[in-house]
Amino acid sequence: MAENETLECITEHERILQEIESTDTACVGPTLRSIYDDQPNAHKRFMEKLDARIRNHDREIEKMCNFHHQGFVDAITELLKVRADAEKLMGQVTDTNRRLQEAGREVTAQTEEVIRCRIQQMNMATTVEKLQLCIPVLEMYSKLKEQLESKRYYAALKTMEQLEKFFIPRVSQYRFCQIMAENLPRLREEIKEISMSDLKDFLESIRKHSDKVGETAMRQAQQHRTFNSAVAKQASMGHYTKPLYSLNGRTQTHNGLMMDEDTGDEDEADEEILTAQDLVDFSPVYRCLHIYTVLGDRETFENYYRKQRKKQARLVLQPQANMHETVEGYRRYFNQIVGFFVVEDHILHATQGLVTRAFTDELWNMALSKIIAVLRTHSSYCDDPDLVLELKNLIVIFADTLQGYGFPVNRLFDLLFEVRDQYNETLLKKWALVFREIFELDNYSPIPVDTEEEYKLVVSRFPFHDAEIEKQDFPKKLPMSQSVPQIYTQVKELIYASLKFSESLHRSSTEIDDMLRKSTNLLLTRTLSSCLQNLIKKPHIGLTELVQIIINTTHLEQACKYLEEFITNITNVSPETVHTTRLYGLSTFKDARHAAEGEIYTKLNQKIDEFIQLADYEWGMAESDGRASGYLMDLINFLRSTFQVFTHLPNNNNDHASMSGKVAQTACMSACKHLSTSLMQMLLDTELKQISMGAIQQFNLDVIQCELFASSEPVPGFQGDTLQLAFIDLRQLLDLFMVWDWSTYLADYGQPTSKYLRVNPATALALLEKMKDTSKKNNIFSQFRKNDRDKQKLIETVVKQLRSLVNGMSS
Repeated sequence: MAENETLECITEHERILQEIESTDTACVGPTLRSIYDDQPNAHKRFMEKLDARIRNHDREIEKMCNFHHQGFVDAITELLKVRADAEKLMGQVTDTNRRLQEAGREVTAQTEEVIRCRIQQMNMATTVEKLQLCIPVLEMYSKLKEQLESKRYYAALKTMEQLEKFFIPRVSQYRFCQIMAENLPRLREEIKEISMSDLKDFLESIRKHSDKVGETAMRQAQQHRTFNSAVAKQASMGHYTKPLYSLNGRTQTHNGLMMDEDTGDEDEADEEILTAQDLVDFSPVYRCLHIYTVLGDRETFENYYRKQRKKQARLVLQPQANMHETVEGYRRYFNQIVGFFVVEDHILHATQGLVTRAFTDELWNMALSKIIAVLRTHSSYCDDPDLVLELKNLIVIFADTLQGYGFPVNRLFDLLFEVRDQYNETLLKKWALVFREIFELDNYSPIPVDTEEEYKLVVSRFPFHDAEIEKQDFPKKLPMSQSVPQIYTQVKELIYASLKFSESLHRSSTEIDDMLRKSTNLLLTRTLSSCLQNLIKKPHIGLTELVQIIINTTHLEQACKYLEEFITNITNVSPETVHTTRLYGLSTFKDARHAAEGEIYTKLNQKIDEFIQLADYEWGMAESDGRASGYLMDLINFLRSTFQVFTHLPNNNNDHASMSGKVAQTACMSACKHLSTSLMQMLLDTELKQISMGAIQQFNLDVIQCELFASSEPVPGFQGDTLQLAFIDLRQLLDLFMVWDWSTYLADYGQPTSKYLRVNPATALALLEKMKDTSKKNNIFSQFRKNDRDKQKLIETVVKQLRSLVNGMSS
């Protein structure tokens, strides 16, 4: 077995050696590994086997070398022989190589240059080809930049659209095109922002220029209106079409037709007529509108524009606090409003749908309500009629201007009626001051005229006609005072002032006539009437002045018919026309006369009271002084001199004579009655407790003087003893006590034929009781007690009977 194993091992080692010798070195590893995988210590035997194989090969190699050694030696010898030739050849080759390298170096360099040039040519051809595609894009983008720099934003948007649709898609693979494409939306937003900024600047600009635009429009409307008014007057036409301010150098009439300006020289007309484009640059609006339209955002722009214009409209309609103080304040206010709506009208016609007629109508209705409210408020503050008149003229021009653009202005003309009332109020206030000054400066004396020229001057100012006075020689006096022609002239001045307001209101002659008559009536019935009433009540106006005022009012009343003729001549409207207002100022002068008459009576009575307050009776006196009291004589002398004023009134005018006579009679009767009543009250004064018979006698002397005054006919025209009847109550009462005729009084009491019919039992009882309790004084009753005590009993009996009568009357 050991031998078999040894043989197998040897055979295996042989095989492995053959594999090692014949196999590639890369596959030796698995073969060698199999040696170590066999029996233990097999590798040692293999190594021994391998060493034996190596030694065997070495011997074979040595044998071969020995066999070929001579040949090797011969070969070496041959090599040595060719060594020199080889070195010589090597030198030649090296020299040739050097020369070749030197000669080829230039060729190599030129070859490389040729290669580089050909590469450049290829690159250039490729670049040219690509640039031909890119150049239009770059040119369009450059054009876009130029358009943006020159603010041609609408054209820039069109360029962007071409870039996006046609140019950039051709070269979209390049990065610069991608950057361009990314920048275009940003540029669009910038354009929107810039155009919106321009729009805001435009809105601010028209806010500033609307005043100038409105001023130009209103001035041209006024010029056209004045021109056509003059033409209408020359042609005697009752109706004419007013040309209006136009935006395009042509005139638009109310019927909407366009007419060329008939100004002769067209070039000169173009220079004179300023349009809205001359004053305002509308290009920002057009650009912004086009831009937003191109960007598909027109609605946003329209909403923004309308919103901003509404805000501006509210600002324009907001007046200044002191606007009512000067006409310039109103003019600036109207100019701004007209300018605003002129611009809106231009935008309405120059753009398609940016603003609509409905939008402008809405703005106008809002503005009209605000304007009317503002004018109502501010005009109410005006107290200067000239300012109100200028305001009216501005409103008319304002209305005419805007009416030419299709805005309804009827409410403005309705407002003018309210302004007219305000104007009339300011006129009345102004004329009230004028009348007051006239009355204060009047001397309340008849007007003296020394020459024919002076007479004609007065008659030219006041319609005075009196044949008797005209026949008199100079110098002479006119019955009225200097205030009468002045008042008449001022009434005519008010009519002229009122007529100024009625002009240009497009009203008929009948309406103007009615306005003038109403204004005149208000002046007479309110202003002049109030001034007259205040004048009459002033303390410095005496009886003489009151009489003159009565005469003055009579002349003014008679002059009213001339005022009606004056109004008729102005308006050419006959007073007989239906619904024509009549001047009812006659009542003003009648009321003034009645008030003056009443004041005469009042002042007379007040003067009588002043004299009576000076009375200083000694009510316990034993005997009278034998003459009337001094205060009463002074009073009678005052009454005589006062009534001489009435008797010296001009009696050559029947109306004046009858008027003055009536007033004098009434005043005299009133004075006598008041004097009688005051004397009676003096006797019956409750604070007066005792009266002596001597005081009664003294009082009787004073009453006699009053009766003598009444019978002396201080004022002509009384019939019989009418004036003396004012003292009849006093006379019968004093006669009763002086005669001591109680039996007759008591017997005849209540009979119409009674001698003491006007003596009231209560009056007699009151006076008798004042005379009863005087036993301690030196009076008639003390004598009664001394002479005849039976008379005292009689007095007591009379007192009882009087009391019985009084009680019977009260029951």
